[in-house]
Amino acid sequence: QLQLVESGGGLVQAGGSVRLSCAASGRLFTNYLMAWFRQVGKERDFVAAISWSGRDTYYADSVKGRFTVSRDNTKNTVSLQISSLNSEDTAVYYCAARAGDSVRDLASRPTYDYWGQGTQVTVSS
Repeated sequence: QLQLVESGGGLVQAGGSVRLSCAASGRLFTNYLMAWFRQVGKERDFVAAISWSGRDTYYADSVKGRFTVSRDNTKNTVSLQISSLNSEDTAVYYCAARAGDSVRDLASRPTYDYWGQGTQVTVSS
């Protein structure tokens, strides 16, 4: 089992920035491609992913330029920096992990093996 715990959410001002973190434990972190999703209502959508080495990153078109995903394999953490926040960024943010380094179907939720419990980000205007 790989346990994932997100942190860093909260109430943030529109136009500001927030950094979300996800701490992993239980298995070898570098075996996993890591991703971030966000959920509004019943829709949980892909936003970003990062390869095991951290060299390759992938973003949903809707967030390119404002979201930055990174990982620190020495600390078993993956982070998501969000800038220029707007009301559409209000959501519960989840980190997810899947074994290997394939970049196929990054947005496909069933392809991920582990999920965190989520952290709420609320953007106030």
